[in-house]
Amino acid sequence: MSKQHVTLTDEHQTYLRQLMSKGTLPAKTFKRATALLELNQGKTYLAVAQILDTTPITLADWAAKYKTTQLAFLQDAPRSGRPIEISGESRAKLTALACSVAPDGRSQWSLRLLANKAVELGYCDHLSHNQAGVILKKMK
Repeated sequence: MSKQHVTLTDEHQTYLRQLMSKGTLPAKTFKRATALLELNQGKTYLAVAQILDTTPITLADWAAKYKTTQLAFLQDAPRSGRPIEISGESRAKLTALACSVAPDGRSQWSLRLLANKAVELGYCDHLSHNQAGVILKKMK
């Protein structure tokens, strides 16, 4: 005997089916939408978990999130992270510095040299060579 873990409204079912028919959907969103539709049909967590290659615990979490936030749980919430410490202007200055003539005895700027020079010139308080690389990669 199957238990209906999620009860979708007709509006939500229609929305999910339309969303899945688009073809350009992130994998996470597709899995979550499929899980909701399958659970709505009365399938068990174990059966749906096997179909979607996930765990029943994950499905239970998704069902609980649906009950509290409705369809908003399909999209990931913004993640907290370390705030950006170097301004856009300083990023531009770092890029310009990387495009300038390398210091004496060097054929080109290294990331460590760039990071140290940016701190020396006061573009920011501290900057790792890894972060300098990320900034330059984003600026292309």
